[in-house]
Amino acid sequence: MAKVLREQGFRAVVYPNDHRPAHVHVIEAESEAVFDLHCPGGPPALRENYGFSRQDLRKIETILSRQITDICERWRAIHGAA
Repeated sequence: MAKVLREQGFRAVVYPNDHRPAHVHVIEAESEAVFDLHCPGGPPALRENYGFSRQDLRKIETILSRQITDICERWRAIHGAA
C-alpha cells in the first residue's frame, strides 16, 4: 500500500493492485472508509464506511477535497490513469 496523505490522525492509502475507479482507503485506529476521488478535480465521495462518525467523515472529505489534485496525481503514478 502507498500512503498518499496523512493529516489529523487520518491516513489515506492506495493499494497498488486495487481496482478502478480512482479511490483511497482512509484509516484511523479501528475505522476505515473508502472515498471515490472523481479525478482529476473531485469532489471525493464516500463509498464505504466502517466505524467513522459523521463528524469524522465530514472532516476527512474536507481534507481530501483540499488535496484532491495531489492525491489524483499519486493515483495516476501508481495505476497509470484515473
